[in-house]
Amino acid sequence: MSQYEAMHPKLGRVIENIENVMVGKRDVSILSLVAILAGGHVLLEDVPGVGKTMMVRALSKSIGAEFKRIQFTPDLLPSDVTGVSIYNPKELKFEFREGPIFGNIILADEINRTSPKTQSALLEGMEEGSITVDGTTRILTKPFFVMATQNPVDYEGTYPLPEAQLDRFLFKLRMGYPTKAEEFEVLTLAERERPIYKIESVISNEELVELQNEIQFVYVDDTIKNYIIEITGKTRKHPSVYLGASPRASIALMKAAQAYAFILGRDYIIPDDIQYLAPYTLAHRIILRSEAKFEGKSADELIHDIISKTPVPVQRSLSGKS
Repeated sequence: MSQYEAMHPKLGRVIENIENVMVGKRDVSILSLVAILAGGHVLLEDVPGVGKTMMVRALSKSIGAEFKRIQFTPDLLPSDVTGVSIYNPKELKFEFREGPIFGNIILADEINRTSPKTQSALLEGMEEGSITVDGTTRILTKPFFVMATQNPVDYEGTYPLPEAQLDRFLFKLRMGYPTKAEEFEVLTLAERERPIYKIESVISNEELVELQNEIQFVYVDDTIKNYIIEITGKTRKHPSVYLGASPRASIALMKAAQAYAFILGRDYIIPDDIQYLAPYTLAHRIILRSEAKFEGKSADELIHDIISKTPVPVQRSLSGKS
C-alpha cells in the first residue's frame, strides 16, 4: 500500500488542489503543508519561472486564511512590511496602519532582493510571532505562515540571507525543472483557463488551527528522539562542517516529523520520516568549511551521508503503548 493512501482526508484534498495547478511537485506540496502544521516557515529557492509564486498561491487558496503578498524590492522599507503610525488630525492622535505582515499566509516574494534591515522586519515576526513598532508589541494572529521565495544568490542585485536568519525557516526547498512529460502537461493546462482561479478552500482558518494543535499528540518514541540527536550530533563533529546543527534544529526536525506523520494518517513517527525530512530541515542550518566547499561538497550530500551511516533504531512500540 502506498504511504499516501491513508493520508488525512482534508489535508489530502489540499494536496489535490495544489496538484491541479502544479504538475509533478507533490513533495514540495506536502512539505509546505508539513511546515504550516508544524508552525514553521518555508524558503523556496530556485531560478525564475519554475512556479514558486504559483505554489504559494495554490496553497493559500486551499486554506481559508487571510493571504497577503509582499513584493520585496531594493527600496522597500521595514515600515512597508510591519505598518506605520499615521497622525489623525481629527482625533488628534496617531493611528497604527497594519502592514501586510498582519495576515495568516504571507508570500514574501524575492526576499533576497531587499536590504537586510527590511528582511529583519519580516524575520522578527517569524521568530517571535509578534512585531514591535514604535515601542508597542503587536501579536500576529494564528495561523501565521511565511513562504518566502528567492532567486539563487549568484544572481546580481541580491542580498543573501545570513545563516542565522536561514535558521528561522523550517525547510529550504527547491522546485527544480519539470521533466519533459510534466512540462508537456504544463503547456496543456496553459491552453485553457488557468486552474488557479478554480481552486476553492477546503480547510477553514479555525480547522487549520485545530489541526496544528493535534500535531503535538503524535507520539515520539525515545528511540526516535535519540535517532534525531545522533544525526544532528554528527553534523557538529563532521570534519567538513564549520558549524553544525543546533538543538533548535533537532526540535524542528521532530516537529516536522510529527506533522508529516499526521498528514500520512499516523499518530506516531517512524525512522523513515526522519530520514526523509532531515535533508530539508538540516542542510540550510549547517555551514561547511571552506575546504569542503572548494572540493565541491554540499550540505545535502553531507546529511544524506550521515543518515546512511547512522544505525536505524528499532522501536519497541509504534503508538506509545506497551
